[in-house]
Amino acid sequence: MKLLDMLKIAAQYLLPKHAVSRLVGYLAAAEAGALTTFIIKAFIKRFNVDMSEAVIEDPAAYKTFNAFFTRTLKDGLRPVVDAETAVALPVDGAVSQLGDIQYGRIIQAKRHDFSARELLGGDKDLSDQFQDGKFATIYLSPRDYHRIHMPLDGELQSMVYIPGDLFSVNPLTAQNVPNLFARNERVACIFKTPYGPMALVLVGATIVASIETVWSGTVTPPAGKAIKRWDFHGNTPITLKKGEEMGLFKLGSTVVCLFAPGMMTFNESLSPATPTRMGENFGMINQPSEDTPSA
Repeated sequence: MKLLDMLKIAAQYLLPKHAVSRLVGYLAAAEAGALTTFIIKAFIKRFNVDMSEAVIEDPAAYKTFNAFFTRTLKDGLRPVVDAETAVALPVDGAVSQLGDIQYGRIIQAKRHDFSARELLGGDKDLSDQFQDGKFATIYLSPRDYHRIHMPLDGELQSMVYIPGDLFSVNPLTAQNVPNLFARNERVACIFKTPYGPMALVLVGATIVASIETVWSGTVTPPAGKAIKRWDFHGNTPITLKKGEEMGLFKLGSTVVCLFAPGMMTFNESLSPATPTRMGENFGMINQPSEDTPSA
């Protein structure tokens, strides 16, 4: 590893990441007029953001940086794969890793893996549902569209907030900080789909000011220092269709997707560093619907 990269990693261990992230969140929510517009324009230039895709193209029309960062896209720009047994990519970004969950472990990077059980807040019964299943980790860069959508039709079963660090989740950090995605603050959303259980884990990071879901609004901050669990069984069902929005990040991060064993096969064109576009083909379902009678 280059000296500069080593210094970048070391600095993250020393940085007061929560304090910095909350300060950035406060500033990103501020209506600062011309200063806000200046920052947005500088960000667009620095990260080559394609504003022609946004419903609101004019940077000056956004009152806050958060409003710009969570911008919505024009209708029809992200068509959702329509085959019934096709799984849709949930976000714009790039594949970090994907593959099999082996012995309860998920690959983070070369020489690094982490526990699915720890990722999901230590719940063995929950993690056992994904034993020998599939995982995919997708990194959202600063320039990407930051709303998260459903890969399949699903009914929300539970949500878990797990406190943790706020390391950066960029490729350099993923390759050099052990246990990264199971040590950062995160929100795990568990769904029942027609083909088996599915989890979408929204992972926080340095200067990620907020993680939100469409059913709960802001989950963090300030969720606290203890694991929190919400059980949606017995309530009015919260159901979302494939391609519907389920949450968002205010400033960028990572989504870890988990699928039950034997449930699906990833699109062969996907591999580490492959760009992703929300709605495109993530893979195909292997098994019949749980509602389909067995032969």
